Amino acid sequence: MKILSAAEMQTCDRVTIEKFGIPSTDLMRSAARAVADFTLAQFPAARRVTILCGRGNNGGDGLMTARLLAEAGLTVTTLLLGHPEGLKGDAARAWAELMGSNPSTDSVRVIRSSQELSESVDSLSADLILDAVVGTGFKPPLRGLPLEALEWLKFSAAQAPILAIDLPSGWDADSTASTQQGPVYPADAVVTFTAPKPAHVFGQLTRSLLQPIVVAPIGSPEEAVVSSLNLHWSGSSKAITDPPRPPDSNKGMYGHVLVVGGSPGKSGAPAMAALAALRTGAGLVTAAVTSSVLPLVAAIAPELMTQALVATSTGEISPENLSPEALKSLLHRITVLAIGPGLGTSPEAIDFALGLLSQTRLPAVADADALNALATQPDLLRKISAGRTLVLTPHPGEMSRLTGLSTAEIQANRIQVARDFAVRNQIILVLKGWRTLIAHPDGAIAVNTTGNPGMAKGGSGDLLTGMVASLLAQHPNDPQRAVEAAVYLHGLAADITIRQPGIGGDQHTLLATDSLANLHRAFRYHPSSIRKYADSGANAGYCWLQGISPEFALHPGFDQSPPPGAS
Repeated sequence: MKILSAAEMQTCDRVTIEKFGIPSTDLMRSAARAVADFTLAQFPAARRVTILCGRGNNGGDGLMTARLLAEAGLTVTTLLLGHPEGLKGDAARAWAELMGSNPSTDSVRVIRSSQELSESVDSLSADLILDAVVGTGFKPPLRGLPLEALEWLKFSAAQAPILAIDLPSGWDADSTASTQQGPVYPADAVVTFTAPKPAHVFGQLTRSLLQPIVVAPIGSPEEAVVSSLNLHWSGSSKAITDPPRPPDSNKGMYGHVLVVGGSPGKSGAPAMAALAALRTGAGLVTAAVTSSVLPLVAAIAPELMTQALVATSTGEISPENLSPEALKSLLHRITVLAIGPGLGTSPEAIDFALGLLSQTRLPAVADADALNALATQPDLLRKISAGRTLVLTPHPGEMSRLTGLSTAEIQANRIQVARDFAVRNQIILVLKGWRTLIAHPDGAIAVNTTGNPGMAKGGSGDLLTGMVASLLAQHPNDPQRAVEAAVYLHGLAADITIRQPGIGGDQHTLLATDSLANLHRAFRYHPSSIRKYADSGANAGYCWLQGISPEFALHPGFDQSPPPGAS
């Protein structure tokens, strides 16, 4: 799924109207229907709804939604911020249709001043508030009545949840920051249309990361959805894991992953990477570690194969393992190499890591200490990546060592830094952090929207290394989607885990390996849910960028409800 700028979204709408002959009013009707259906499905207990509408197209979406929710039997109060004489185009049409539906005298209110806002404080005693004040075309900051309405919302004694139409009012659609400078409306759910804008994938739009941000199609054909940002959503690649395996499957069809790492005191890292590779579906997994840590690594799973490596006097992997005979034995029938977890940073370990990467052409995933080894000879990276798929998975600190940039410089310009590095070195770069980026050799970048702060613990990166290697082994002809799917599933499994009762069911108590217990649920999850247009019976899907779709929540043993205080 492409990510569009605000200007590109406006162009998409114009092309849809002018080239494909779909009236703009029909687009607004579809948007309103998507919001109304989402409201009825996700907030079934809401009987009293208040809708705040601005005077632009976002307000028009809200006005049409008001009529649909009233027709569905809800008690709806609509507040128009500004005089209706200022409405134009489709927003004016939406107002005329709402007024033509003969609403009760007090259910539609025109708000022209802060005094009239204060006189409407009773409308805050609602079960749900819809924010349709300003949307994608808005440029901050909020001023006038929209700003006064934000302050007015704070008087809501019941703290009703807020559903934002398109964007929480006050957000810049083109922002790639996690937070927005200046005043913004709070939100407990967001419904946008056609395609996400940068703010939908980078911004903390909702009060809880467990709450939904969804994209609803409203009629624009795929040919109209064009962007030069070269950004897309990683969740679309999850589809690579959906087809069932053929009945005549055998382990040789799904690759053999070799995990190389481990050193005294760091046996858990290669063990977790190997276990994740097994759980993600690789046909065979071998952990190559030194003899001193081999028993600890082997104990992680009886399905895991092991190979002992020669150690240095300090217990780390020796360059002696690079002899032709040793390499031949080590790499026999290996499909994908994963190197780095717990490897160590001694000069001998660095020589081994660089030597193994230099002397092989296998697809490889380099993480942790392998990244530190590469940082000692950055000019070697382009040579190592030639003729193979090479994936690097740094966190910002490791990326700083690889690039020579400060962590602050990287975090301030993550997209460009990641893109430049991937293109220059012809690698796939997974830059971890809030909204992990997957940058490809051709300059394309996928943005991941799964994951939560509970993953900020030791072992999370080791699991990701194993998962990436495993999906690369299973999908050797589609490495870009394989890596994106691994990153998406890694975060999704953690998101599912903290929603469930149990030891890992909270961000504080979550351990990296807790997520593996829910990896099967992540594989079975589909980020698109199905809704039916009430007026036509046609199916359309919501794509869940954040949160969990309701169909999945219906599975036995899954708790959809957010934790106390999330909304």
